[in-house]
Amino acid sequence: MNIIMLLAAILFVLMSSIGGKKGITSFLALFLNFGVIFFNIILMKDLKSIITITLIACLLISLINLFYINRLNHKTLSTFISVVITLAILISFIFIIEHQAMIQGFGEEEEDEISGFSLYVGIDFGKVAICTIIMGTIGAIIDISLSIASSMNELFVHSPLMSKKSLFQSGVKIGKDILGTTTNTLYFAFIGGYLTLIIWFKKLSYSFGDIINSKVFSSEVISILSGGIGVAIIIPITAWITTFILFRNKSESHSDLQS
Repeated sequence: MNIIMLLAAILFVLMSSIGGKKGITSFLALFLNFGVIFFNIILMKDLKSIITITLIACLLISLINLFYINRLNHKTLSTFISVVITLAILISFIFIIEHQAMIQGFGEEEEDEISGFSLYVGIDFGKVAICTIIMGTIGAIIDISLSIASSMNELFVHSPLMSKKSLFQSGVKIGKDILGTTTNTLYFAFIGGYLTLIIWFKKLSYSFGDIINSKVFSSEVISILSGGIGVAIIIPITAWITTFILFRNKSESHSDLQS
């Protein structure tokens, strides 16, 4: 516990010294996000519509990370709208993938760990798998969407004579540059979290086919691929919405000056 407090204190000092007031706000947002996830897990136990609860939790996380940290502005508004649209597209896609892949439940590698627990928890593990993928995707799509919106906003401020088409194309190009690093981040997060599992597969002399068809492995790979698809989808959505909001605000400002 002392190590946890020490690391938290170091993180707070670094975030406050480098980020100033926004760094302190971001540090507090970590605990708010944890609280949202914690209560989401509790409500999943008591309520039947766990996917709806998870989507609400994702929206709350978006509100915290966008409006609490960065306040309400063109960048955060366009990001929030893009996240909502992307989640709506992803949820139908994830439903199909989960049903076809049958990744719900536990793999045979986990039998020893769960043998002492009761599996009659009254929760649909298929829905739990969907919620896991959604929750694992939300952070990546918020991150890349806000990066694109912020870059486009700065570009628009310094080049106000840009056309809608040029601004949209610039946003997509910015997204392309970020796309590779974001998907690699998802990949390395999986490798780091499941390095011991990969070593275990090696010790058990699993063939490549056994690893690919393992439920534990395939469920995580599907989560990574779903996150990558979400990241790819949100790039043109964010570019279009940001372009629309910036030019609409410009038109309204011009009309106010004329009146």
